[in-house]
Amino acid sequence: MDPLTTFDGRSLGDVRRDLHKYAEAGWKEFRTSALLAAELDDLGYEVSLGKATVDPDERMGVPPADELAAAKARAREEGAPEAYLDEMGDVTGVVATREFGDGPVVGLRTDIDALERQEATDDGHRPAAEGFASVHPGEMHACGHDAHATIGLGVARAFADGGFDGTLKLFFQPAEEGGRGGKPMAASGHLDDADHLFAVHVGLDEPTGTIVSSYDAPLSNAKLDVTFIGEPSHAGGEPHAGQNALQAATAAIENLYGIARHGDGATRINVGQVSADNAQNVICEEATMRVEVRGETHDLNEYMLGRVRDVVDGAATMHDVEYETGLYGKTTTFRNDEPMVETVEAAAAATDGVDEIASKEFGGSEDASYLVRRVQERGGTAVYLGVGASNPSGHHTAHFDVDEAAIDLGVDVIVEAIARSA
Repeated sequence: MDPLTTFDGRSLGDVRRDLHKYAEAGWKEFRTSALLAAELDDLGYEVSLGKATVDPDERMGVPPADELAAAKARAREEGAPEAYLDEMGDVTGVVATREFGDGPVVGLRTDIDALERQEATDDGHRPAAEGFASVHPGEMHACGHDAHATIGLGVARAFADGGFDGTLKLFFQPAEEGGRGGKPMAASGHLDDADHLFAVHVGLDEPTGTIVSSYDAPLSNAKLDVTFIGEPSHAGGEPHAGQNALQAATAAIENLYGIARHGDGATRINVGQVSADNAQNVICEEATMRVEVRGETHDLNEYMLGRVRDVVDGAATMHDVEYETGLYGKTTTFRNDEPMVETVEAAAAATDGVDEIASKEFGGSEDASYLVRRVQERGGTAVYLGVGASNPSGHHTAHFDVDEAAIDLGVDVIVEAIARSA
């Protein structure tokens, strides 16, 4: 399967498989953004790219400049239209707008990034067996964002000839993984006139044919990068002369898991990454870790984040080292608006192929939360819905895949819901 140089005229299944094969992790979605922008432009949408889609100062967890340059060069080699690559600069993301009438401004948010993980290569994994597994080492669409982007394009195609009395805005958001792209896109200004917003996720262990009309109350989340900076010395000859950054990190880890849970609601903590590239006979000079906290509410998340900072400071003081912290990503929480939930339920009930309509608490975290909150804070309404896709393996696993029939079904339900919201 050679890389597509245009999506125009290709089936949604082909588009999804192309995006899956050429997976791009957060803030590196140059090819994905350029190809989407090219077709959206051809369909008559006003297309914004790169810095015009986000507040660049609000971005979190941005890779180093050399990594971004390499990703952009790779996108060029794999068929990304040159004009759109030039226009977006070093920032990814697409917002497409089209005015059809005097009715409400309705938005659809989909995310477009892959995860930083290796995809399975065995024949039991359908993308590998059928030749569309990721060709990018360490990058894989293991959460269905390739299907999300495809659904967004399908909705754009469905309304290309009208059928909606209002203004449609399509948000193709970068860097959802890690909670890095939602906040800057929410701060872009593009959502400030939105009357209604739909956001969508496929899979989540629901079978194809199930529509979840409301995924409610995701946990607030924050990811903090921590670097302990010590002083090296020979562990045999001068153990007293060093300041052990790794010892500070391990002390912090033990005490982070001891943070008292809050009585007002659910709180979570996890240390997911630890690194110290150091010889075994040298007192460790530098150790890094990434800590994740979650809270049932914004305030509970802030409580956990504050206690993490306290523990890190204490561990550094105890072991006489310096430290630095940086926010890698962050999300908030929300409640769906009942009229929007009812709109999705009515649309699903009117769509062939829908077998079940459900409503659930989300449980995880999701940076669509910032876009949802932005719309709600300005008097609009929003809903986060789900489209079952019979995923054979769990999200973020090497064998994750989706039933492509869910893409067309998702488009049909969302198109119907948008039309009913006008």
